[in-house]
Amino acid sequence: MRLQVEPVTQQARRFYDGGLDGDAEHPEVPPDPTADPRIVLARVTDSGHEQFAMERRIAYRDRHLGELLVPRATATFRTDLTSVPALFTWLVPKTGLHLPATLLHDGLIHPPGDVTYVSTEGHVVLRSEADRVLRDAMADAGTALVRRWLVWSAVTTATMLSGAGTGWSTGLRRYYRAIAAVTVLVIAALGVLATLDLFDLGGPGLPWMGERPWFTELAGGLAGAFVVPMVLSLLWGRFRIAGAVVGVTLAVLLHVTVALLGLTLLYRGLEWFTAKAPTLALVVLGTISAAAVVVFVGLL
Repeated sequence: MRLQVEPVTQQARRFYDGGLDGDAEHPEVPPDPTADPRIVLARVTDSGHEQFAMERRIAYRDRHLGELLVPRATATFRTDLTSVPALFTWLVPKTGLHLPATLLHDGLIHPPGDVTYVSTEGHVVLRSEADRVLRDAMADAGTALVRRWLVWSAVTTATMLSGAGTGWSTGLRRYYRAIAAVTVLVIAALGVLATLDLFDLGGPGLPWMGERPWFTELAGGLAGAFVVPMVLSLLWGRFRIAGAVVGVTLAVLLHVTVALLGLTLLYRGLEWFTAKAPTLALVVLGTISAAAVVVFVGLL
């Protein structure tokens, strides 16, 4: 894997129309480097899970691997667009300027024994290299610097936790998996302790916060949210930049994430309740509404 840290200059023409794969009834349409990429998607649902079929290939000329075509077979390839948890779509939406790059990445990350991309130069793309291609391709697609490094760091963390399709030794896979998991757990635990410390709710105090005025403790907590992840990222080896980005993002957004998770669980619970017992749901809603009116009028 080539881990570039220097900025990539945007070159939009690296994306172009990838044509069509041929079959028994239709001839192949070769890629056209002079034509703009055409993203043609057909919505497919399988057991309520939304996916999309690409009805035309997308082509990308990578700086190291040459021409890449996705998908290899349009008839069987499926994508969920940008693979991001629902909690974080406010930060990285499912579609946008980054979509061509994430579709490309979906094709480069293939199931075992089922290659879903074409490398016209005959390269075998390992998963960590596919992550690097994603980052460079997002730059070429015009994705902002912060967003593309966030996305690359997130998919790199997923690669480290999975270890599949990387070509790493068993020992290296276990090391990367352990380091990524430990980093997430340590930052989450320190975030809980920092919250307890800030609101004087007990628990072991953190030395960079301690018994100080609340604004000093808050400043110390924010400083720790940067310093601790950056120290832990040194254990990530060649992926240390991803470790720093993921760690700092998790530490800073921990409380936002917990709040969004709570609201999401509440909403899904309401959806389940209204679907299973719609009449009872109306009764409960009416009761709550009536109680709210009584309380409101009583406080006037």
